[in-house]
Amino acid sequence: MKKLLFTGSNGFLGRNIIPLLANHYSTATLDINNADIKCNLSSTIPVIKEKYQVVLHAAGKAHSIPKTEEDKQVFFDINYQGTINLCKGLEKSGIPKSFIFISTVAVYGCDFGDNITEEHSLDGNTPYALSKIQAENYLIDWCKQYNVILSILRPSLIAGPNPPGNLGDMIKGIHSGFYFNIAGGKAKKSVLMIQDIANLVLMMENKGGTFNVCDDEQPSFYELSNLISKQLNKKKPLNIPLWIAKAFALAGNLLGKNAPINSLKLKKITKSLTFSNKKAKENLGWVPISVLENFKIE
Repeated sequence: MKKLLFTGSNGFLGRNIIPLLANHYSTATLDINNADIKCNLSSTIPVIKEKYQVVLHAAGKAHSIPKTEEDKQVFFDINYQGTINLCKGLEKSGIPKSFIFISTVAVYGCDFGDNITEEHSLDGNTPYALSKIQAENYLIDWCKQYNVILSILRPSLIAGPNPPGNLGDMIKGIHSGFYFNIAGGKAKKSVLMIQDIANLVLMMENKGGTFNVCDDEQPSFYELSNLISKQLNKKKPLNIPLWIAKAFALAGNLLGKNAPINSLKLKKITKSLTFSNKKAKENLGWVPISVLENFKIE
């Protein structure tokens, strides 16, 4: 059984997919606490005592909006410098055959668009996106130098038990009764079942490449909110007509960036943002798991 090193093992991905890898890999974990290798990658080069054939690098900073320059720097410390420190540790313990990096579709910097492919320029300008772009570029050079098979996964919104981020916020909003669809909730978003990450690891290990990963279905806000409402035994979220939402957005423009909604936020909510998974399906023979049929909130 091959040895796999999983970084960020205490996070959302680690909690859900490490058990799914157990039949295929002997997995060691790396995280700040509660891991086989305890290390804060943002500031320390890890002491790795074994050689691993596969590294799955999921440790990272996401799901927060920085308010200060210090907050912004944390993204680069964890996502970029943490990747450098990990690679330095691997140089001492033994170079892996395969390195799989969990990046993000945020690197494209798109607020809306349809079936965006891997050929799109990397225009992301948030600290999160920029730090992931820097990490990707570093790994491309490092893996080329050491002849390592590099796979870069760019997941969309990830669905799984108790998810963080925007999907978690939707669940909380529906649970509390403060979530509303706007203009019928017709805008579509790419979503990926978390189990697919484990399936993709097995497919990418010996191939490498850069892939957008998401479900085929591209569910709408309406479909997702209805699915969540049913599981929570809540009524379907109410719908706010677009003209009312626009009025609130115009008021939000005057209130500043802390307003709950403004014209830019409204545009993001009412415009679709979807990504193409064609490359991953064709190159890897991957068949995505249906989100609308399999997503369970807890």
